[in-house]
Amino acid sequence: MGVDLTSNTAGIISPNPFWLASAPPANSGAQVMRAFDAGWGGAVWKTLGTPIQNVSSRFGAIKWKGNAGVGFNNIELITDRPLDVNFREIAEVKKRYPKHAVIVSLMVETRDEWREIIKRSEDAGADGLELNFGCPHGMCERGMGSAVGQEPAVNERITSWAKEFATVPVLVKLTPNVGDIVPHGLAAQRGGADGVSLINTIKSIIGIDLDTLVPQPTVGPKSTNGGYCGAAVRPIALHMVAALARDPRFNVPISGIGGVTNWRDALEFILLGSSSVQVCTEVMLRGYRIVEDMIEGLETWMEEKGFQSLDQVVGKSVPAYSEWGDLDLNYEIVAKIDANTCIGCNRCMVACHDGAHQCIHPNPNGIQPIVDEDECVGCNLCQIVCPVPDCIQMVKVDNGYTPATWNDHVNDGAALRPKKGAH
Repeated sequence: MGVDLTSNTAGIISPNPFWLASAPPANSGAQVMRAFDAGWGGAVWKTLGTPIQNVSSRFGAIKWKGNAGVGFNNIELITDRPLDVNFREIAEVKKRYPKHAVIVSLMVETRDEWREIIKRSEDAGADGLELNFGCPHGMCERGMGSAVGQEPAVNERITSWAKEFATVPVLVKLTPNVGDIVPHGLAAQRGGADGVSLINTIKSIIGIDLDTLVPQPTVGPKSTNGGYCGAAVRPIALHMVAALARDPRFNVPISGIGGVTNWRDALEFILLGSSSVQVCTEVMLRGYRIVEDMIEGLETWMEEKGFQSLDQVVGKSVPAYSEWGDLDLNYEIVAKIDANTCIGCNRCMVACHDGAHQCIHPNPNGIQPIVDEDECVGCNLCQIVCPVPDCIQMVKVDNGYTPATWNDHVNDGAALRPKKGAH
């Protein structure tokens, strides 16, 4: 019978949850139409405002084992094309692809500018608006971007302007360059936002050219801090999405962004509360057709797990995210090494002795290291460094202790099992 991937983010409907993020891949009508032909469900148009002069060069990357997308950095700003051209192309895209979501990202300063650009965006056919309160370079020095996103009161005020003028859903794109994302999400909600998008890029310097001694990417003899993105930022983005999704005070939809490279990454955002997922860096590195595998992978997983619609998946993992003090300290696992697949590389033993708890030892009778289960704390490091898939399993131990958390221990005197090595 198949599954229904239809996404509804704050009333913005798209045939699937995969959107292009506001960035170079959504810079023009021709690009967005090619993306929709490839299978993308929506696109957030590259940010519109007063067109600016961009710099050359603009991008930098951390390359690791041949992969240029582990960490990516850009110092590019908003659109450098005339607004008339952008709005004409938005209208053409909506005319040709009425069932796909076109969200227009916006960044201006004054109340009157917000009124005008929102009206022009809606007249062009925008299905929704995304307020860019996250850009960490160039625009924040002009009082926009993350300069807005880092101040909850300013975030709330400008969001309320947008909601006063808009008739389509308004999303607020949040900056990760804050200590706690929750107050900023709540500020957007108080301002009337229909939803939020997160995360924007992280303020960063990607590296230094060791010949010229200039940071990268270089612009003549100088450079500047830029926005960090790519696969490396996904854990940060997931944490911030989940922090909002589980807060009982926060009750508007989320569009998740940050380091999505495949369907599994996207699914993690959905499970932590995102009803749509935006992608930028991986498209820049591999092209629009990556969405084909993302759609197929998500559909296959949902069929295998018995889900019929995307709504049944959104936020499914949020209840499992708790505070450290609520974790069961009497739960115990230990490492088990499969003698049939172990290749005797001893990476697990080196890692355990130098970086963990010294519980894996040489085997005098074979190549398979020996795990001292009485000393193993189940830290997972051996499994992480093992080059052979499934050679090391972390197995639950029935130690006879009843579940007990740190909070239980402090409040009720619950018994905790003895620490390893305590004799």
